[in-house]
Amino acid sequence: MATTPVTQDSTDRRRFRIMGGRQTAPRQPALDRWELQALLLILALAAVLYAWGIGHAGVHPYYGAVVRSMAANWHAFFFGGLDSSGWITLDKIPGSLWPQALSVKLFGPYDWAAALPQALEGVLAVWLLHRIVRGWAGPLAGLLAALVLTLTPITVALNRHTIPDTLLVLLLVLAAGSLQKAVGSGKLLPLLVCGAWVGLAFQAKMLQAWLVLPVFAAVYQLAAPGSRLDRAWRLLAAGATALAVSCSWLLLVWATPPESRPYIDGTTNNNPFTLVFGYNGLSRFGDDPHALGAVAGTTASRTSGNTGWSMLVNDIVGPQISWLLPLAVLALVLGLLWRAGQPRTDGLRAGFLLWGGWLAVHVVVFSTSNGNHGYYTAVLAPALAALTGGGAALFWAEYRAGGRRRRALPAAIGLTALWAVVIDGPHGRFAPWLLPVVLMLGLCGTAGLWSSGPRTTPRALYSALAAGMASVLLAPAVWAASCLDSRYAGSPMSPLAGPVGPGYREMRHRTKPRPHALNTPSVRDTALLDYLTAHRSGENYLLATQAAYGAEPLLRATSQPVLVMGGFTGLTPYPAAHHLKTLVSAHQLRYALLTTRRPSTPAVLWVKQNCTRVPPRAYGRIADGSFTLYDCAPGV
Repeated sequence: MATTPVTQDSTDRRRFRIMGGRQTAPRQPALDRWELQALLLILALAAVLYAWGIGHAGVHPYYGAVVRSMAANWHAFFFGGLDSSGWITLDKIPGSLWPQALSVKLFGPYDWAAALPQALEGVLAVWLLHRIVRGWAGPLAGLLAALVLTLTPITVALNRHTIPDTLLVLLLVLAAGSLQKAVGSGKLLPLLVCGAWVGLAFQAKMLQAWLVLPVFAAVYQLAAPGSRLDRAWRLLAAGATALAVSCSWLLLVWATPPESRPYIDGTTNNNPFTLVFGYNGLSRFGDDPHALGAVAGTTASRTSGNTGWSMLVNDIVGPQISWLLPLAVLALVLGLLWRAGQPRTDGLRAGFLLWGGWLAVHVVVFSTSNGNHGYYTAVLAPALAALTGGGAALFWAEYRAGGRRRRALPAAIGLTALWAVVIDGPHGRFAPWLLPVVLMLGLCGTAGLWSSGPRTTPRALYSALAAGMASVLLAPAVWAASCLDSRYAGSPMSPLAGPVGPGYREMRHRTKPRPHALNTPSVRDTALLDYLTAHRSGENYLLATQAAYGAEPLLRATSQPVLVMGGFTGLTPYPAAHHLKTLVSAHQLRYALLTTRRPSTPAVLWVKQNCTRVPPRAYGRIADGSFTLYDCAPGV
């Protein structure tokens, strides 16, 4: 009986069938019943992890104050007014807070209303990543990528707070999906849509959104169909789209007369381009703290925080994002090597270039810049998840096809299980059972897959595979689930999972979470509000505060206009002393609350010289020197 020889071509076709049969990105077939059920379970898990106990979400005090103000006034909503009157803006572009402000406007000033958009954005990102990776590397890769993103600890921590990076992640995932369509089809429209998504991501996190542009451009130029000239002009069109959408808000604000909009915080020239490219750009990471007219208050960010090439594996950041780093890196390297001989338009290789470039660019930028918060690394999660899903599917396809490449799968599982010792080792007191279980599962999975042969039963083979995958997912899952416990949920200003960071140190001796409600002031702040309300006589502003530090609890507790002198840092030169004097003379302002924790500006000095101190006990505060209320009414 004649037999058909097993050629390299037939082996390759078998591998592609296992991975979904896609070298490019054609229309995706409908999900099988088992795949749909698995996806729904993953999405349900994401919803639970991101939204359970959302009533006690970590509300960032500064962003929470801005959201309350934006929800109270459409003028403040558009410009990102720090208070409801639109006196001065927040020190960022307001796009990231628009979903939160709309939610608060719709449902009321509650913690869960402010946090709800982040949870929804997180679940939507999981679903979109599944679709994108499935179209690239098949059903198995798509499901695994969605599961990895769901269980990434920093993703869970961030989606349970009101830090706006979740919107950045979602929009960049959308951009990657559009780029994948553009590379597979060669059409212009999906490439323009990709540029638009990047532009919208710019509204969420400004310059950070542009980090993917070099990667996207390189992948399209290398892998898209068409001539080199056609690819070049399409990239130019997409780049122009990204630039136009990115700068749309800036141009609208710049074209608005200064008297018709709030003053731009963080600037000495009231210019929105200075806010983005100076205050939040060159001023933070360059040598000139006054770059493009920025105020100097951001220089502290250059000397603090996580930095250096070991940033992703240090004791704090490592457990947040790096559990699957060995598997992802091995997938990237072998995926590119094994596809080296394929045509230029090979879709599988283009996907590895896309997600590997995304990961590499962010790692380089974070490692060479200062002042990185741990939650910044959440933007790495989609790339790591996609590489893990695509790599595991590729390794499984090679394992089933036989040959020397079959060793890649057990090697990746073994390395990743051992890597968990490095990441979790410094935190042995947290879930002390975790590492032994991970190592046991990793050993069973690695040994079972490595030693399998023709006589290995399917049941034994799949049991070894299940043990191996459990070993690489268990540790991040435990750290991710820890966010459901208030002791490990991270602080409102620094979301981090597990027993690290200021949130754990503050909460480890507590049994109940400290409330951070948008509209729940402390006893002292309530007394101050009662005093100001009782002594108010028609003034437009409830009071003036020195920087946002003193204004935050009051802005979260009331929609009444509060004049924030100096903006977020207290260094923005607005209002000027003569402007403040005019407001007092016109009976638009009576009280000012000053603090020793912020520098004195000319306006602050004018208050000290021309206003009268109010005895602290009159408004329910202890005279500890941190805050002092002044009455600026003429004749007082």
